[in-house]
Amino acid sequence: MEIIHISAECYPVAKVGGLADVVGALPKYQNKLGHIAKVVVPAYDTKFIRESEFEVTYDAWANYGNHHFQYRILKEKTNKLGFDLYVIHIQGLTDRPNVYGYGDDTERFIAFQIATLDWIVQWEHRPDIIHCHDHHTGLIPFMVSNSVKYKPISGVPTVLTIHNAQYQGQFGWDKLYYLPAFDLWKGGLLGWEDAINPLASAIKCAWGVTTVSPTYLEEMMGNARGLESLLRQERWKSVGILNGIDSEVWNPETDPMLGKNYNLKTVEAGKLANKTALCNVFQLDPSKPLFTFIGRLVDEKGADILPDIFYTALQQHGDNINILVLGSGENWVEGRLNQLKDLFGGRYNVYIGYNEQVSHEMYAGADFLLMPSRVEPCGLNQLYALRYGTVPIVRRVGGLRDTVIDIGDNGFGICHDQTSIWDVTHSINRAVGFYNDKKAFKAVRKTMMKIDHSWDRAALNYIELYQKLK
Repeated sequence: MEIIHISAECYPVAKVGGLADVVGALPKYQNKLGHIAKVVVPAYDTKFIRESEFEVTYDAWANYGNHHFQYRILKEKTNKLGFDLYVIHIQGLTDRPNVYGYGDDTERFIAFQIATLDWIVQWEHRPDIIHCHDHHTGLIPFMVSNSVKYKPISGVPTVLTIHNAQYQGQFGWDKLYYLPAFDLWKGGLLGWEDAINPLASAIKCAWGVTTVSPTYLEEMMGNARGLESLLRQERWKSVGILNGIDSEVWNPETDPMLGKNYNLKTVEAGKLANKTALCNVFQLDPSKPLFTFIGRLVDEKGADILPDIFYTALQQHGDNINILVLGSGENWVEGRLNQLKDLFGGRYNVYIGYNEQVSHEMYAGADFLLMPSRVEPCGLNQLYALRYGTVPIVRRVGGLRDTVIDIGDNGFGICHDQTSIWDVTHSINRAVGFYNDKKAFKAVRKTMMKIDHSWDRAALNYIELYQKLK
């Protein structure tokens, strides 16, 4: 089969969150299964795009509403990602340094989607599957099925993967004229709660809908920012497929970002070497258990209570623990996390921002990874932690529930039920006791590193879904 993945993000082209990791890995593993998977993303002004070799494969003009724009389809020449990568360059719209955050994001992503379909519809052949990711590409299933100009590809099955239902891309009906012509009586397929809602439209129009874990699929039926009834209605065509991780990128034995590589046999020495190097950089004590948080500093990740959690834990445990944070997000959270450095120097530090190398070093050097999420559709951080022998401390929600079993249940993680200061600090207390049981702690490290969360299984699950739709 030929599968076209269309997304706003793809690692390492452009990354904001886990969406990029999925789109940067799943196609590679589908290709390994003997299929032809390709990826289409906007041509942002990112380091990867500036430093890679591209060739122009198509050049044309398109419209969204009265706006006439030129677009170019550029193909990466070397296939260095393990799949064909196409980027769509639209001057003034896609060629910006950031993926999101602009006042005209609606226009940017509508233009991207129209350019993508205009390109595909003029192919001499038809792809077997068009796979859309999140609301940024959510208008594609509607346009493929209903727009007059795309009638030649209306029989191509479309699949939507919901990576996070909290973000839906709503915009006003005054922008309906942006979309290519369609029978207006079909307009109801675009709307939800008095607005055009790309995610809702995709849920209605896609042939198949997936979420990134089985538990998240069930949770969305009761918590999806207003889409609950629609998701229940479309449950018949929906399935939860747990994300994998790219075990070639995330491999402590070969990871080029680590100061010391290690495997199952050398995990103790390897993690100690990485922990020591990390603690030297951030002025921490490598002889103490190291707790980390890696991610966006937003409410859905539980980041709003992190400052109080860290203050409480550091007060309770004195000099007996270290805490290190990597992330960015809400300004007030960043400010409070920075303030803690003045109170707990030598025991606590924070890196505000995003740094891929530092994240790898933290997975390798940490003893524990905190994920007190309110919403976690799948979660990849806990899978990276397991791969690197770092014990995840998680709330039982979404994909965290599907992937982490508590040590009290003969598992390999530490779990709690609420995103609260008490629950998380209690888990930290449990973790300190577990860390001090050296025999049990070492045994669990080896158990974690043996777990297979590679994309092989998930890639096959997606192929099976596609085959049912054809």
